[in-house]
Amino acid sequence: MRVKEASYYDKLTEDGVRCNLCPRECGIGEGRSGFCGVRSNHGGILYSETFNHLLACNMDPIEKKPLYHFHPGRSILSIGTRGCNQRCLFCQNWEMLEAGSPGTYVTSDEVAAMADRGDSVGVAYTYNEPIVSFEFVLECARKVHERGLVNVLVTNGSVNPEPQDELMPWIDAMNIDVKSMDPDFYRDICKSRLEPVLEACRKAKAACHIEITNLLIPTLNDSDELIGELVDFVADLGRETPLHFAAYHPCYKMTIEPTPIETLLRAYEIGRKKLDYVYLGNIRGAEGGTSRCPECGATVVERDRYETSAGGLDGNRCSGCGNDLPFVV
Repeated sequence: MRVKEASYYDKLTEDGVRCNLCPRECGIGEGRSGFCGVRSNHGGILYSETFNHLLACNMDPIEKKPLYHFHPGRSILSIGTRGCNQRCLFCQNWEMLEAGSPGTYVTSDEVAAMADRGDSVGVAYTYNEPIVSFEFVLECARKVHERGLVNVLVTNGSVNPEPQDELMPWIDAMNIDVKSMDPDFYRDICKSRLEPVLEACRKAKAACHIEITNLLIPTLNDSDELIGELVDFVADLGRETPLHFAAYHPCYKMTIEPTPIETLLRAYEIGRKKLDYVYLGNIRGAEGGTSRCPECGATVVERDRYETSAGGLDGNRCSGCGNDLPFVV
């Protein structure tokens, strides 16, 4: 569906173009698409094939993004399109990479109107990589803000600085998936690059609420050294920045055994030495779902999967000691 000329591209030849949206900077010949599969060259013009096009639309707990410090306990309209600029061998939504995946025609006005109905706090751009649908995300985000609602970007962080700068004024919160601190992991397992993701995290931290997620995969990115490097990076962003360690389960092309709970607990202990808020995901019953005040130790938010009780918060303060906390409510 070629309904929107893409942003951020250059003409290379009469028919060839280079996409400048993400660090891949694909050179795309006539009649072909970039690595993401959804930005295609027709007649020397680059088009976004996912404009006004959804593959997924659900009302989710905001904790599912995961965001634990942004409107805890609220629901958010979650939408996804098609395509991604990485190729993680453990992808959980790999079906959304397939060319020609069926979808539904939906305009940005309709997205904003859906979010404004019911108890949604806004819209989350999620499921696949939202950056590859930059034009649609940007237009939706503007319409959502017009209604006084919020925008959440759940992303792999692989984006060039200029498009990120254009998008950030409309984004209220981000969860960025930092998959490893090992550049070789990004190259071999994700077909991507680490440093642009880290730079996107730094830029996002200065512009909106941000939380970081890391999926721990046995033997690949779960060493104490790599976990410690990630904790140091997040601490440099600010020790109040929430870090989520999530359990891996075999999916797509990866058959490694699931993450042992002992690995998650070890990561939790490493993280808590330098960070105020470390969480564990994809498991039940572990300590890593509770938010405590770093000043007095009082429980401010309790979670059991996506069931959330924020009884210890008074606005964004600890109801016990009055300490300001990094929550958006």
